[in-house]
Amino acid sequence: MEFNANRVDEANAEITATLTKEAIEANLDKIAKQAAKTMDVQGFRKGKVPVSVVKQRYADKLTQDAEGEALREAMNKGLESLGIKNEDLIGEPTITKFDKKEDGNVDIEIKLSTKPAIDLGDYKSLVPTVEVKAADEAEVNKRLEDIAKSQAPLEKIKRKRAVKEGDFAVIDFEGFVDGVAFDGGKAEKYTLEIGSGSFIPGFEDQIIGMKYEEQKDITVTFPEEYQAENLKGKESVFKVTLHEIQEKVPAELNDEFAQKVMPNEKDATLLTLKAKIVEQIENEAKFSYYREELKPAFVEALLANVNFALPQSVVEQEINQALNQKVRTMTQDEIKELQEDATKIESLRDEVKGDAETSVKATFIVDALAKAEEVSVTDQEVTQILYFEAMQMGQNPQEMIKQYEQAGYLPAIKMSMIEDKVMTKIFDEKSGK
Repeated sequence: MEFNANRVDEANAEITATLTKEAIEANLDKIAKQAAKTMDVQGFRKGKVPVSVVKQRYADKLTQDAEGEALREAMNKGLESLGIKNEDLIGEPTITKFDKKEDGNVDIEIKLSTKPAIDLGDYKSLVPTVEVKAADEAEVNKRLEDIAKSQAPLEKIKRKRAVKEGDFAVIDFEGFVDGVAFDGGKAEKYTLEIGSGSFIPGFEDQIIGMKYEEQKDITVTFPEEYQAENLKGKESVFKVTLHEIQEKVPAELNDEFAQKVMPNEKDATLLTLKAKIVEQIENEAKFSYYREELKPAFVEALLANVNFALPQSVVEQEINQALNQKVRTMTQDEIKELQEDATKIESLRDEVKGDAETSVKATFIVDALAKAEEVSVTDQEVTQILYFEAMQMGQNPQEMIKQYEQAGYLPAIKMSMIEDKVMTKIFDEKSGK
């Protein structure tokens, strides 16, 4: 077998070889002999089928297997000569040439990618200055008031007046389209928060100004994206009667209130509640600051200062994903143009290539940072986060996790969590907290 293996760069290699007719035939004989021992062929006892019969009946399949075996031999020999271990490979090797010659030989070319060697250098010198985000007193008080309001019970207003925004109106209503009542459009003594946006656009606005026991026709138009097909885009009239106006009366902000809000906190006081709120606000501000300002600046500095060869198989995969996303936004006419003109596809590839390379480089840098900082995320941590998110969204956690697993999202979610974790560790260290 003739072959040549060389490193294109630190992350990519190429193997070229000629699979000889003799090597392929030797593989074919070996495979046919093995098959003859287990094959069932009518007219022959099992294990006694002549090799010549096996070759005759399954010539095409055996030849493919023999060529495949020779291909693997060439690749293994190439990897050995380059000193590349199988665990260092990224993605599947790509066979870019498989040319069968008249003499029975086959010329092949295999391209493969390996994990890049990344020297981060003095990466901590690239970390931006980190400001400590302190909670504003006004913001703390506003959060306290919001908690008090959310905990407050609804009470009927003491003085009769017209409805205003923020009130809770107790109403009867029935909806009609072209004079005919429709299913799901009727309720009695329904409590509606005015300004919540929970009803059809325009409905709550027209409740404002109504008085006790007033009856009113409210005309609204259902949105085009409304879930009920028979109501999409339809104008409807709701006959509404206002029975009562309620409002939330927040509790007094004192130690007793703090104990209700923090039942698991022993001897809770208003001061300890405020301290919790300060911590919460500062953490929210910190993580937003880290994510939106510091991380982009730090990653940009790393991209500019850390250089290494990129595995082309990964870059190609990223380019293909970007192209697929672009195609999904195209019209049928635009897709047809791409199908008819291959140069336009190449232009699109060139258009997304730069961003694809940047994305791949950033991913490898973050992975190297995680190793340098000894940061990791377990599968259990991923599951816990998804479980919590599912509970917040009112979804079944097991079903949601299964859907993500089947869609292949879990590795990306894990990588995102690692990224957040390593960035937080580096920025916290820089800030001295």
